[in-house]
Amino acid sequence: MRELDGVERATLSFREGFNCAQAVLSAYGSEFGLNHELALKVAAAFGGGMGRQGGTCGAVTGALMAIGLRSGMARVDEQAKEKTYHLVREFTEAFKTRNGSIICKELLGLDISTVDGRKKATEEKLFTTLCPKLVRDAAEIIGQMLR
Repeated sequence: MRELDGVERATLSFREGFNCAQAVLSAYGSEFGLNHELALKVAAAFGGGMGRQGGTCGAVTGALMAIGLRSGMARVDEQAKEKTYHLVREFTEAFKTRNGSIICKELLGLDISTVDGRKKATEEKLFTTLCPKLVRDAAEIIGQMLR
């Protein structure tokens, strides 16, 4: 049996019930020394646009955490900081090109921070149709960037 790639791992993780940030970070975190369980815990608060507030898409924040694991600084290092911020801009531009935004409310076209918004998102099946696409897009982009 072949090993799943990062995109497949992220998509499967999301379909299993983990949030979008958890799905993306856990698919790539192990490449940089972050174990699977810890990746899931670290990213747990970022789903739904940071705690279901509709801010930056969790798939995006999961990918940005992976960028930090790869090139973030652990001591003061302006060069590493600039490289990381450059990669963040590169990622967000690629994601925006595919999806028009990195903001959850804008991507979904409604506000999931409200009961009515979550209900409508569920009725419109956005969590099972659009969100998996966003996870896949983030995982594809970050997977290409990390190679």
